[in-house]
Amino acid sequence: MDSTETEKFVRLADRFIRIANTANAKIPATDIHMAFLYGAARYNAFVAKNVIEAEDHEAFVTEMVAAYTEMLRNHLADPNV
Repeated sequence: MDSTETEKFVRLADRFIRIANTANAKIPATDIHMAFLYGAARYNAFVAKNVIEAEDHEAFVTEMVAAYTEMLRNHLADPNV
């Protein structure tokens, strides 16, 4: 991913984070984070089945879990979070 693509990716992710932060004024963060996880799982299932037409669903699940695990660990290690 080049720097322009990375910037677009981060800006898109930041839009989701702003939605969560806005919702957090009335909804507990513990509820929001589970709703985001549910929504991500639902959207990724849609992409797997209808966009990339992944034949091996378990391989796709393994790939998504590995990607999420790496992202979560990186953010937990970030002192600015």
